[in-house]
Amino acid sequence: MTEGPAGLPTPIALTIAGSDSSGGAGIQADLKTFSAFGVYGASVITALTAQNTCGVQGVEVVSAPFVAAQLNSVLTDLDVAAIKTGMLANAEIVTAVARVLAASPGRPLVVDPVMVATSGDTLLAADAVDAVRTSLLPLATLVTPNLPEAAILLRVNRAQSEQDMIGQAEALRALAGCHAVLVKGGHATGEAALDILASPAGIERFARPRLATPHSHGTGCSLSAAIAALLAQGAGLGEAVDRAKTYVWEGLRHGQGLCIGKGRGPIDHLFRIRGAGPPA
Repeated sequence: MTEGPAGLPTPIALTIAGSDSSGGAGIQADLKTFSAFGVYGASVITALTAQNTCGVQGVEVVSAPFVAAQLNSVLTDLDVAAIKTGMLANAEIVTAVARVLAASPGRPLVVDPVMVATSGDTLLAADAVDAVRTSLLPLATLVTPNLPEAAILLRVNRAQSEQDMIGQAEALRALAGCHAVLVKGGHATGEAALDILASPAGIERFARPRLATPHSHGTGCSLSAAIAALLAQGAGLGEAVDRAKTYVWEGLRHGQGLCIGKGRGPIDHLFRIRGAGPPA
């Protein structure tokens, strides 16, 4: 941690992910989320996307050695208190990131196994799924797959019920050897948006009323970034998940009035700041 204005440590969180040129997801969403929680954000960029609220028009992947170089630069200078990963693009990047992180343990790692964008565009090469499963997940404090991602990682059908979600969360935790798994139910139906956390403490449920809004761009990135920010501040895992879910729910609620883009707009990451007004 660095020293803040009053001499107090400033928590630092690091995101390793792709850039979203429209600002709603990826690195941009993560840094906005870190800022919303008062955490200093650093970043390692794995890919550039030509992307907007309507879809992904193009991707330029950063070389794996340069991704590792960025990561080493940050970790050899900044006292990073928590890390999250998002879009890692291909197996070479996954392996390079896992190698550096394995050599520098001792901090919470939140793995968001980003495979498909909200628009439906593919963001992870097929051969990278095995690399995520075998190299990255075992290092994770928390893995945050949505329903399709959990099914792909486990090579099973998508969960259709709460009991299915519990079973898949426990199965993925056992398969990957990670500390905890949060299976997100945003892709399900019903009045409540339910997430299931499987950890050494057992099974925990996190539910909020489902919001009927198309403007959900960046929800997965923002949830994992919020959890990482809270872990960097010293919150326990259950508390971090609960508070992060509330933050994203409020972002979805406020995001309905942002009117950004012609497609699936972003959540409002800065609803608290917007409510307080701009700096003097």
